[in-house]
Amino acid sequence: MTVKRPLNIFLVGVSCVGKTIIGRRLAKEIGYKFFDLDLEIERYFKESISDIQSQFSSDYFYRKDVSMVLRKIIEENKNNNFVVALPPSGLRDWYYKELKKTDPLVIALNDSPGNILKRITFYDDDSVKIETKLNKREKQHYLREIEKDIKFFKKYNANADYQVNINGLNIKESVNKLKALINTLN
Repeated sequence: MTVKRPLNIFLVGVSCVGKTIIGRRLAKEIGYKFFDLDLEIERYFKESISDIQSQFSSDYFYRKDVSMVLRKIIEENKNNNFVVALPPSGLRDWYYKELKKTDPLVIALNDSPGNILKRITFYDDDSVKIETKLNKREKQHYLREIEKDIKFFKKYNANADYQVNINGLNIKESVNKLKALINTLN
């Protein structure tokens, strides 16, 4: 009889691609625990991401310090199945070093810049959601920023085990696509 090891799924992708909402729904449907790394960092340090980041001279040193939260999630759940939504930098330096210590299943979610723009969400420095309607000029600006992010993070996300294109899919369809992938691995 073979004992299956716990499956640890890490979702990566640019901001607003859907990692959290898809990850949470996926975890619920397959009976896994769910963690959003940014939220776990805020819970651990009892401060907003913005406040925590302001204490460091660079994003690199921020990731170095807070990567211990990712390590804590992994260590405390080593016998459980779980899904973690990582920030866009999830496959960079310190986060990536933590992932490589495990046997993770890393899935990069990809979508078109236009679809990501439709989901764009803004938060203030205290991580409180800001309701806003973008004008045409602002939409063009953020579309260019999303395109830059996709290009920048592409080289890191290439380290994912799988690339899953969710272009044109709703949440349910995206979750079903991930479930189908996971079923092929079991």
